[in-house]
Amino acid sequence: MDGNPTNNKSGGGCPVMHGGNTGTDNAVTKWWPESLNLDILHQHDAKTNPMGPDYNHRDAVKGLDFDAVRADVETLLTDSQEWWPADWGHYGGLMIRLAWHSAGSYRLGDGRGGGGAGNIRFAPLNSWPDNASLDKARRLLWPVKKKYGNALSWADLILLSGTVAYESMGLKTFGFGFGRQDIWGPEKDVYWGSENEWLAPSENRYGDLDTPDTMENPLAAVHMGLIYVNPEGVNGNPDAARTALHIRETFARMAMNDEETAALTCGGHTVGKAHGAMGDDKIGAEPEGCPVHGQGLGWSNPDLDGKATNAFTSGIEGAWTKEPLKFDMGYFDYLFGYEWELTKSPAGAQQYAPVGMPESEMPVDPTDPGTHRLPMMTDADMAMKVDPIYNEICQKFIADPAYFADTFARAWFKLTHRDMGPTDNYYGPFVPTEELIWQDPIPAGATGYDVDAVKAKIADSGLSTVEMITTAWDSARTFRGSDKRGGANGARIRLAPQKDWAGNEPERLAKVLGILEPIAAQTGASIADVIVLAGNVGLEQSIKAAGMDVAVPFAPGRGDASDAQTDADSFSVLEPVADGFRNWQLKDYAVSPEAMMLDRAQLMGLTAAEMTVLVGGLRVLGTNHGGAAHGVLTDRVGQLTTDFFVNLTDMDLAWAPVEGGTYELRDRASGTPKFTATSADLVFGSNSILRAYAEVYAQDDNAEKFVRDFVAAWTKVMMNDRFDLVA
Repeated sequence: MDGNPTNNKSGGGCPVMHGGNTGTDNAVTKWWPESLNLDILHQHDAKTNPMGPDYNHRDAVKGLDFDAVRADVETLLTDSQEWWPADWGHYGGLMIRLAWHSAGSYRLGDGRGGGGAGNIRFAPLNSWPDNASLDKARRLLWPVKKKYGNALSWADLILLSGTVAYESMGLKTFGFGFGRQDIWGPEKDVYWGSENEWLAPSENRYGDLDTPDTMENPLAAVHMGLIYVNPEGVNGNPDAARTALHIRETFARMAMNDEETAALTCGGHTVGKAHGAMGDDKIGAEPEGCPVHGQGLGWSNPDLDGKATNAFTSGIEGAWTKEPLKFDMGYFDYLFGYEWELTKSPAGAQQYAPVGMPESEMPVDPTDPGTHRLPMMTDADMAMKVDPIYNEICQKFIADPAYFADTFARAWFKLTHRDMGPTDNYYGPFVPTEELIWQDPIPAGATGYDVDAVKAKIADSGLSTVEMITTAWDSARTFRGSDKRGGANGARIRLAPQKDWAGNEPERLAKVLGILEPIAAQTGASIADVIVLAGNVGLEQSIKAAGMDVAVPFAPGRGDASDAQTDADSFSVLEPVADGFRNWQLKDYAVSPEAMMLDRAQLMGLTAAEMTVLVGGLRVLGTNHGGAAHGVLTDRVGQLTTDFFVNLTDMDLAWAPVEGGTYELRDRASGTPKFTATSADLVFGSNSILRAYAEVYAQDDNAEKFVRDFVAAWTKVMMNDRFDLVA
């Protein structure tokens, strides 16, 4: 018998695969690193969800007793547990940190991260150094989650806990929206950086460390494993002025301006304390690295001894204010009322201590109220004092405490809700009524107009199928499932900055809008609806030209956003710099066109099969950017046929690279060139998984299936942002 001699019944070997079901040694990308990994399109598959196909979280959350949940969280805050005792008998600071770090992984560049799906429960986030001991906070919340079950998601509960904690400490919060839906495994698509070690030197992600805006996109945090900046200074070297520059860039990449940044920093440190009473050499492994008997509870602390004073999280030690359980102006009293000198915590972390502070002004020990402890400030805190812009903002806060409290409450609400999308996704009695521009508000659209009459006017408008289809696609493709921004609803493609984006072909766009806008005005339909309807009309015409008759679904009711409802600067991050679906790139990038297409597909919520059918269909429809011929593998341009797949898989034809980084399809027998393509085309024949999908559509019996699958995928893209229609 051949094979591994230890893997038999008589030997002592283990009778199961080693690494095959627990590691990645056999992964395709291990052996072929350049292979396109499609896993991100299939994460959160229905097979990973224990709730079953009939469960609707939005229906469930509507039945939640919101007031009771809130009350139970507030009660929990003062129910200190021996296994992880609360500072001063109140878990407020811990829950605020949990909520903050759950939401704080959000970055504006690609909308990924954030607290909207409860991702902090899973690796790598659950084991980031910056998230040390937040596993304790989640375990403390478990009785509440257990009690309310399916109607209360972890994502909602985690962020609610921080909001309730602030309320219990005296802050009038801005509000809270329920409705986040949990995922059941880590988000595989989030690129957190290329480093292979926690807290690797910052130089790894900057072009120039002294020029913070050279940080690699779409990253926002300065180190692998941190949420924001290093509190000890850039690369752990205290220099508050330099740290301020990195704070400004980091928070800007998390969608915060200078005032919001200062409010969050100061308001976040107005309560609670940092923990570094001992060195991390005494602390156990993180949750993903702890032994099985740890049951996922990491960072074990053998010297805790039931005392909050002995806890360890960041290594920095001390409170920021005299009364850490009150949301007040104590942070400013300390920061600006004393001089501060550099020192070290018991764990060896760089921090600042006040000069000449009398013991009576110091906060008391979190375990022993008879003992006073020196407060501290981090390098990030000192940045609020030494940076002239942040200092000026702080002085404004000091002069008007009510303004500070309101500014912080609004910034906290933004931090914890930024990735929820429009307010159609908010549930519960605590949702504020005020419309906020960062929520990308869209007025309700009309639904009572005659859809068929609008379609008839569009069909008689003289627009080509390409003009109609590409305009609808460009309007809808901006959608990001990561933070539920973008999409066709709102018709922001007609506003700055979208109307001027190179990817939208401004001249062609202006022509099409000039024809569609009067139709909207004449019929009572929104421009957003008319744009999508035009795409549907063009698609139906192309289907008929191919000899079939398939209706494209449509739901009216999109609204038209105004310039005043559009934060142009914020929308600039949605600009496509590549669109593999239209075979276009703004310029050459280090990342391959097919990888960028994959990223776009994932943001639009497409599966690999849906991506395949859309690309193949859009190619034969002739919708390439600028009318380029690459990948248009058909002699019947404008008809929705399977020609792209038929010619791609035809073995009488062969592909060859040509000058300029493109490829040429030639007849094998004669060598006569027939078509050209990019790598974003050829990947559907070279990648084994994508080729399997391509072969389905190349089969003689699947012409009608192709059309119906294309229409379904097209409709999904057009409807991605119709949160108003979700039950």
